[in-house]
Amino acid sequence: MKNNPSVRDTPVWDLPVRLMHWAQLIAIIAAWITSAMTNSVHEYVGYSAGVLVLMRLFWGGIGNRYARFSQFLKPVPATLQYLRLVIRSKAPRYIGHNPLGGWMMLALLSCVGLLVLTGWAMGTDLLWGYAWPVRVHVAIAWTMVGLIALHVLGAIYTGWLHRENLVKAMLTGKKAAPEPDDVD
Repeated sequence: MKNNPSVRDTPVWDLPVRLMHWAQLIAIIAAWITSAMTNSVHEYVGYSAGVLVLMRLFWGGIGNRYARFSQFLKPVPATLQYLRLVIRSKAPRYIGHNPLGGWMMLALLSCVGLLVLTGWAMGTDLLWGYAWPVRVHVAIAWTMVGLIALHVLGAIYTGWLHRENLVKAMLTGKKAAPEPDDVD
């Protein structure tokens, strides 16, 4: 039913959310590729990722309903209850971000922000030449790789569970209209 083209699609993710999502993915890949370069390309890519985080934080306060943090950041007990339902394959379909997806988004944004901060700090006079800031930066980068893997697996599983193409939804901004058991 959710993939039935005769059902009217619902606009969910607006253009700014989609552009920031895909631009952040490109920035993260570019940062990974340039991480061993001795020139400043990696720094510029990192600062670009930081600007995208700031833009997303701003848009999370003023964007459309599904872009707002207040819409998808659920309390921890509600998120844990949702996780229990996910494990039993009984989780309800959310039109916007589900509770785990909301917290994942916050975790990913936090990692990018911390990477920008630690990357900048490594170049300051105070921390220049110390090994520990580099180790922290690398540990955060690997943490982000793990979170990205969980994010992708979560999107695949949720898409399978609810029979919807979430990549297509993030490209078009639309999902199938809500059904009675869905959470809007």
